[in-house]
Amino acid sequence: MRMHVPVAAHVFLLREESVLLLRRFNTGYEDGSFSVPAGHLDGGETVREAASRETEEETGLRIAPGNFEVVAVMHRKAAAERIDFFLVARHWSGEPVNREPGRCDLLDWFPLASLPGKVIPYVRHALERYRSGEWFLEHGWPA
Repeated sequence: MRMHVPVAAHVFLLREESVLLLRRFNTGYEDGSFSVPAGHLDGGETVREAASRETEEETGLRIAPGNFEVVAVMHRKAAAERIDFFLVARHWSGEPVNREPGRCDLLDWFPLASLPGKVIPYVRHALERYRSGEWFLEHGWPA
């Protein structure tokens, strides 16, 4: 039997040496922790298209799919296995706003070198590895 795993796109919006983080609120998962704009792929869309759609839905920023650079892939073990793509964007249209106030209570820029204390662990892992240039990541598996 072959496994079927959820696939998600996570977006690192970078401005100078900072990344845009959103604090989760009222979602039932990691509320109070910071993350990046992200979401699962819908059927029939590419990873870059999903990144573009999710970024606009959550922050209002418009980014053409071709303006994303895939910087990491993570095979993650949570309650179930998952595959996460991490993409970087440095250019976009507009200024970020919180377009999901029922799911996010803060949106702000944080230095990559000093992230806030409460970042979702696998997202922190991906941001740290991005800074060191690693592109294939595993998280949540026994050592």
